[in-house]
Amino acid sequence: MSTSIGAYAGVRVLAIANQKGGVGKTTTAINLGTALAAIGERVLIVDSDPQGNASTGVGISPEARRLTTYDVLAQRATLAEAAQPTAIPNLFCLPANNDLVGFAGDGEPDRSRLYRLREAVIGLTGRPGGAPFSYILIDCPPSLNLLTLNAMTAANAVLVPVQCEFFALEGITQLKESIEQIRAALNPELEIQGVVLTMHDQRTGLSRDVARDVRAFFGAKVYETMIPRNVRVAEAPSHGQPILLYDYDCVGSQAYIKLATEIIEREKLLKAA
Repeated sequence: MSTSIGAYAGVRVLAIANQKGGVGKTTTAINLGTALAAIGERVLIVDSDPQGNASTGVGISPEARRLTTYDVLAQRATLAEAAQPTAIPNLFCLPANNDLVGFAGDGEPDRSRLYRLREAVIGLTGRPGGAPFSYILIDCPPSLNLLTLNAMTAANAVLVPVQCEFFALEGITQLKESIEQIRAALNPELEIQGVVLTMHDQRTGLSRDVARDVRAFFGAKVYETMIPRNVRVAEAPSHGQPILLYDYDCVGSQAYIKLATEIIEREKLLKAA
């Protein structure tokens, strides 16, 4: 594929990834997407995990997933056709279900299948009138499979959630190596947009130590905003709601609004550089 992702015409595509599970990827995709939408951005969440948790978390029931990420990757539908509105103004979702297992598990892919999502985004941004979204957030599964490779091949950059617990650096060291390999082989424009510390508990020495170590490893790539460990954030997905709808005033909601603002400011600095 020779088409540059610079052809995305104003859309910023971020893959939310970490090869370690349980670090808050889906929670970050749902709530960051909602926060960006709340401050005026038009956002599409692409659910790229066969579990479909991001879809559930924005209120799209399994029976409502008429077209899914699988249909887009299988070239049965376009992104514009498959994206569904949510109850949140300006927030849309490309839902997923277990059909994605079939796409990810078809053995060694030919090279063209690594670019299916990228082609879909290019098709979306090339529509008359321009792209309908300013941000596309891709919720990746916790492994470097064909789905994650599609996400990283399509993305301008990777946003890395890191849980403030033991072994946190182990996962992001593996991810950093994977990103460098993808840059060399598939997407030379891919970069780490930023690292967000999740499930931070300022009362524990472990959380403080992990935050310090991650900042030492990634430097300025780590966002100032940290997402606190918060019961309300954990409860929200079971109600099919982002935390900003479930409990706007809780510390988790306010943290995601601050993170969204920080990401937009960082994007402005990148454009100005």
